[in-house]
Amino acid sequence: MSELMRGQDVVLVVDDSPEALGFLTSAMEESGVTVLVAKSGEAALGIAGRVTPDIILMDAVMPGLDGFETCRRLKADPAVAHVPVIFMTGLTDTEHVVHALESGGVDYLTKPINIDELRARIRVHLANARTAQSARVALDAAGRHLMAVSAGGEVQWATPQANRLLASAGIDGAAKVGARVRDWLASRGDVAAKAGETFAFDPANAGSLQLVCLGSIGADEHLFRLLAPTGDNPDEILRQNFGLTQRESEVLAWIARGKSNRDIGEILGLSPRTVNKHLEQVYAKLGVENRASAAIKATHVLQSPFEG
Repeated sequence: MSELMRGQDVVLVVDDSPEALGFLTSAMEESGVTVLVAKSGEAALGIAGRVTPDIILMDAVMPGLDGFETCRRLKADPAVAHVPVIFMTGLTDTEHVVHALESGGVDYLTKPINIDELRARIRVHLANARTAQSARVALDAAGRHLMAVSAGGEVQWATPQANRLLASAGIDGAAKVGARVRDWLASRGDVAAKAGETFAFDPANAGSLQLVCLGSIGADEHLFRLLAPTGDNPDEILRQNFGLTQRESEVLAWIARGKSNRDIGEILGLSPRTVNKHLEQVYAKLGVENRASAAIKATHVLQSPFEG
């Protein structure tokens, strides 16, 4: 068994054909992975809502909810949006292949399925998914509230902390934020030129969740940072209390959490020299001489340790 297909891997096979399900299940189980089966798109959504698979094999043509729409709905759910979907189809026309990829699939195989080819492609996509997931875990560990959204408003992925922030802000589901981002992207034109621009989830609400555009990270993948509503966001509290710039308040917030200059640089994407320059300004504005004193003053204002 390949080291990229491990015993704890879970493969969800979606096909309305009992024969195809049996064939694929046997082939996957021979590789030692756990196999979940769904005979419809609706069943696949139900299973994915309870158990997050590592990869999904999706029949394109099914009665009711077809594979394309099922994939789109899966990709709209941040909890499973990162899971790669490989389409299985007897359709070889270019438009169907494009349809599969546009709906969120990473690859496709034509029927009848060649098992060796299927295993090889699964290994590749599992490896890619693990690399991407490791990056998201690292971002989450660094305390980043990040979300990637397509131009059409589909949430590609979101860090768990971003999802928690949405819940605490009373926003039911990342899809609503995705729709807001879609409208904002449509109004901005060249997104690359707007990196660093901040806008409100609800422009009519002064205490609304804020989103910061960090730029494009893929052909149709735009990265945003979420900021807590004004008054709940530690960065904003520090900025208002000490007259700091946005970047200075971010640096001070991480100082209050005990992060080193090197850690702060990695978290905020800054060079050590730039972090030092921001710190010099922070010390001057707070009237302190070192990071320990700055951390004490920041913690006092925040009242209690905050979660990143």
